[in-house]
Amino acid sequence: MTDPAFLDTVRAFNRFYTNKLGLLSKSYLETPYTLTEARILYEMGARQRVSATELNRDLGLDPAYLSRLLKKFREAGFIDGEPDPVDGRSQILVVTDKGQAEYEMLGALSRRQLTEELQHVDEAGRENLIGSMQTIRALLDPGQAARAPLVIRPHRIGDMGWLIETQAVAYTREYGWNEKFEGLVAEVAGRFIANFNPERERCWIAERDGRRVGSVVVADGGGDTAKLRLLYLDPAARGLGLGRTLVDQCIKFSTLVGYRKLSLWTNDCLTAALRIYTTAGFRLVSEERHAMFGPECVGQTWELDLGEAKLSAA
Repeated sequence: MTDPAFLDTVRAFNRFYTNKLGLLSKSYLETPYTLTEARILYEMGARQRVSATELNRDLGLDPAYLSRLLKKFREAGFIDGEPDPVDGRSQILVVTDKGQAEYEMLGALSRRQLTEELQHVDEAGRENLIGSMQTIRALLDPGQAARAPLVIRPHRIGDMGWLIETQAVAYTREYGWNEKFEGLVAEVAGRFIANFNPERERCWIAERDGRRVGSVVVADGGGDTAKLRLLYLDPAARGLGLGRTLVDQCIKFSTLVGYRKLSLWTNDCLTAALRIYTTAGFRLVSEERHAMFGPECVGQTWELDLGEAKLSAA
């Protein structure tokens, strides 16, 4: 059973947020419309053409209630209707110029309200706010997050801090590793930033729906050897082939800039990563037992001759 204190905290946040947006007022944004009417106008304006059946399904409204509101908008000249070729019981709603103007007016009012509410929040605070919103959405609607495309981009300011915290928390949770692993990740990330040579080094960050879900680094190992470091996948992004995609990025880049060998250090308990490395052609060259992170592990060094690399078909 869910903890009552947890439920009460969620309810308290819901009350705060509805009050913050003024959703309990008789009218929305001091317009003649209720919140429901404004939402219908938004959906129609954003889509331009939508069937009444689809609108009812997506918004979860009572069909009779929706019908009355659509009649009101039709009389106001906001929408026209035409037969739905797929469902003879429904209509295709087409937004008129007058309806489009009303949609744009509501959008402008909403943006102005948010601008006023957020004027005291700095850039870092806004990024935190967006990140928290994305987290809430991903937790409450995991299907939506799964449909969003993956984006792989170069690192930027703030990514290394995320990388250190995320990997430290994840490996502590999954393998019971201690703070010394966080220290190692921080050392590797700090050295990469301090000595970053864009001609010989890269970091890639994977994002889904604006949320960071993966990372990998190629660092200069000296001479003709590059080092693959800090490969990480968020649990929500596993099983999608992202790990192999990130490793392929490392192989392609290392080959392009003239390295002849790609080396990495890992541990035998990281079986998913080991499958990626072996499939790409890495060979185990040495291993040793250690307990530097708490539990006993077998540390392993793997190497890839870039002339023999096996890229994925994707």
